[in-house]
Amino acid sequence: MSSAVQDLLAILDLESLEVNLFRGRSPQVGWQRVFGGQVIGQALVAACRTLDVAGRPPHSLHAYFLLAGDTKVPIVYDVDRIRDGKSFTTRRVVAIQHGRAIFTMAASFHRDEPGMSHQAKMPDVPKPEDLPNETEIRARVLPIMPDPVRRYYERERPIELRPVEFERYLGKKLNDGRFHVWIRATGALPDEPAIHQCVHAYASDMMLLDSALIPMAAPCSRRSSWPQASTMRSGFIGRFGRMTGCCTPRTVPISPAPAAFPAA
Repeated sequence: MSSAVQDLLAILDLESLEVNLFRGRSPQVGWQRVFGGQVIGQALVAACRTLDVAGRPPHSLHAYFLLAGDTKVPIVYDVDRIRDGKSFTTRRVVAIQHGRAIFTMAASFHRDEPGMSHQAKMPDVPKPEDLPNETEIRARVLPIMPDPVRRYYERERPIELRPVEFERYLGKKLNDGRFHVWIRATGALPDEPAIHQCVHAYASDMMLLDSALIPMAAPCSRRSSWPQASTMRSGFIGRFGRMTGCCTPRTVPISPAPAAFPAA
C-alpha cells in the first residue's frame, strides 16, 4: 500500500467523541483551506458509523459547502439519525469548525434487494491503458500550470487521474463541455465496500472546478479567473464498485461567478 493511500485512510479514520459525534483532522501539507473531497469523505464515514444494521451501503448523497474549512483545527461531524427504515436509512451530517457549520450533507443508505433497474450507457471513451499516464501528462502539462497546481500534482497522491480529453490542457477546445476522467486508488484498499465508497466520495471533488472552465473556454493557466468554489455536490453511489478504475463524466450545467455547480 502506498504511503499516500495510508495517509488517506488515516484521514478517513475518524475519532469517536460521543454518540453521533466524530472528529476528523486535516493533513498539514500547506493547503490554504480544507480540500472539499476530504470533508465529503469524512462526513460519509461519520454517517456510516451510525448504522446499526449490516448490509446497508451508502446509496446517494447531497451536500452543500457553506464555509471554507480551516486546516489548522479539527472538524467535528454531528450526525442526525433522521430515519432507520426496513429498506432505507437516512442520515444528516453537519461539519462544524469554530462553532459554525461549514458543510452539510444528507445521505441515504439502502439494503440490497431485487427490483426494476436500468443505467445510462457507458461513455464511448478510450480505456485507461490507452491514455497517457500521470507521468506523461505531467511532462507535457505541468510546465504551463500555475505554481499551486504544479506543486499539488508533483506530490505523491492517493488517487490517480487519467483525463480522457487531456489535450484540453494543451489548449484544445471541447465543444460539448463534457469531460471524462478515469480514476483509481494508487494502492490497494481494504475489502470493506464502504471504504471504497468513502474513498470515491473523497475523489469526487477532484477536477470539478477544472470542468467548470470548459464551457467558458478558459485556459487552465489563468488561475485568477477560475471559479473559486463548487458549493454543491450530489451523487448516486449505490452501485459503485471498487476504486480500482472507473470512468466519471463531469459536466457543469451552470457556473454563476464565483461559484460552480458541477455534476459528476
